[in-house]
Amino acid sequence: MNGFDERFLTRNGLAARQLAVLLLNHEPDTRLPRVRDFAEELGCGNGTVQAALRLLEESGAIETAARGHLGTFLVRSERSILWRLSGLGTLLAAMPLPYSRRYEGLATGLRTAFEKAGTPFAITFMRGAGARTTALLEGKVDLVVLSRFAADRLIEEHPVELVADLGPATYVGAHGLLLREGASLDAPGLRVAVDPTSEDQRMLAERAFAGRTDIEWVESSYMQLRDLFAQNLADATVWNLDEVQGRIGMGGEVLPLGDEVTRDLSLRNSSAAIIGRTEGAKALSAVRDAIDLSTVTSLQAEVLRGERVPSY
Repeated sequence: MNGFDERFLTRNGLAARQLAVLLLNHEPDTRLPRVRDFAEELGCGNGTVQAALRLLEESGAIETAARGHLGTFLVRSERSILWRLSGLGTLLAAMPLPYSRRYEGLATGLRTAFEKAGTPFAITFMRGAGARTTALLEGKVDLVVLSRFAADRLIEEHPVELVADLGPATYVGAHGLLLREGASLDAPGLRVAVDPTSEDQRMLAERAFAGRTDIEWVESSYMQLRDLFAQNLADATVWNLDEVQGRIGMGGEVLPLGDEVTRDLSLRNSSAAIIGRTEGAKALSAVRDAIDLSTVTSLQAEVLRGERVPSY
C-alpha cells in the first residue's frame, strides 16, 4: 500500500484495519481462525471479513493459502505493512533519563528490536516511574519502562499490565547504601535523602530503614544528591550504584543493603519491565509479539562491555 488508498475508508476497509491488528499476532505458516470466528470478534459479517482479507492480500500485507479440511494458513506477512494499516501508529515509550550506560544499552536494544520488527518506535526520557506512569495513564505515551519491582506495585493500583520482563540486571546492576563521609548510620536523627518521583528508590529506602522512627527524610533527586552530601544537608540514602559509579562521583562510603532487603528485592528491582494500558489489550499483544527480548538484552550487554556505541 503506497500513499492514500480510499478502499481502506470503506466498511470493508475499516474491517481490514481491525483485522490487521489481529493478524499482527499470527506467525507465518500457522492456521488462521475461521472466517466466522474473525467475524464474531470484529462484530461484522462473514462477507465483510472475506473482503477485508482480500484487501490485505492486495495491499501486500499478507499471503494466505487454503489447505482443504485443514483450513486457511497464513503463508507470509509483512509486519510493517500490517502495522501501518492497523492505525496503531508510532509507539512512544517513556524511559528513565539515560544517565547510565545500562540505560543507554537498554534504549539501544529496544529501538533496534522494534526497528527489526517493522514497528515504528520512539523514546522519550522522563525522570521518575510515577511521572512515566502518569503519562501512560493520560495517554501521552504508549509504553513505560521501569523496574519489575515498581511495575508489580503499579499493576496492582492502576489499569496497566505487563508487556515484557527483560530479566535480572537489565534495569540496574544493584542498589547500595550511600553514607556521607563522616556520617554514622547509628547516629540519631539520621537524614536520609529520598526521591519522591522514584518508586524504586523511595520503597527501597523505606525498607532499608524500616523500624527506625528517628529518620529525617530529605526530599531530593539524583541531580541534587552530590550537593546535599557536600553541604552536609543529608547523611545517607539508597541509590542506584550504576549512577554512583558513573556520574555522581562523590566521596563517602558505599555499603551493601541488608540481606533481607537484598534477597527480597534483588531480582525484581534489577529487572527492566515494560508496561502498557490495559484498555489497549490487542495492541499490547501485538507489541509482545513484535519485540525479540534476546535482541534487547544482547545489544544492552554489548553497550555495557563497550563493544557497541549507544544509538537511540
